[in-house]
Amino acid sequence: MSQSQVSQAAEVVIETKNLSKTVFSSHVALHILSAVDLIIKSAESLAIVGASGSGKSTLLGLLAGLDTPTTGEVLVKGQNITVMNEDGRAAIRNQFIGFVFQSFQLLPNLTALENVMLPLELAGDNKAKAAATSFLERVGLKERLKHTPKQLSGGEQQRVALARAFVTQPTILFADEPTGNLDSKTGAHIIDLLFELNHELQTTLVLVTHDPILAKRCQRTITLEAGKVL
Repeated sequence: MSQSQVSQAAEVVIETKNLSKTVFSSHVALHILSAVDLIIKSAESLAIVGASGSGKSTLLGLLAGLDTPTTGEVLVKGQNITVMNEDGRAAIRNQFIGFVFQSFQLLPNLTALENVMLPLELAGDNKAKAAATSFLERVGLKERLKHTPKQLSGGEQQRVALARAFVTQPTILFADEPTGNLDSKTGAHIIDLLFELNHELQTTLVLVTHDPILAKRCQRTITLEAGKVL
């Protein structure tokens, strides 16, 4: 089977239909996203690029169920999350979705190990410590398990965040400017780790980035301009 045939046969994990987001400021309508139709398939890597204010992070938030659209639908694994309440969307996120943020979003009073264990413990996994330790070792932090975020460099903190995101082996991983707070050398190492884990676990990767090097590593790129896909 050719690569194109494999791609065509892959399961659709995210689909948007006529997705729009409008907010009002001083009674003036601001159209942040307009009629976005998008299909993302299993194990695909997709970069969302565009100038600041083009709607990238808003689109990511809608796809992840962190925000609700003004019109349109978002389907995750065939389930329409736009008709769900927050508890329903949270359940979908817990079941299928992982996150990596520019600002790392680590809990400051927890060690690296405890930060990575947390999502597994919340899910009731009684093997959380072993799994978290394994993933931290895989991102090169075997000697940093007991360190808190303030004892880690920015690159080390982002590696903890990667381990935390992948430890639940999510179907979909959303990354919002994952190298934005890192120097170019450290950012390049984080990119390598991100795609290494993505390929190994066959996770669908959707990321927002201003970094053309990161975008080129993805199988597909979409560009937003004034809330519309070009």
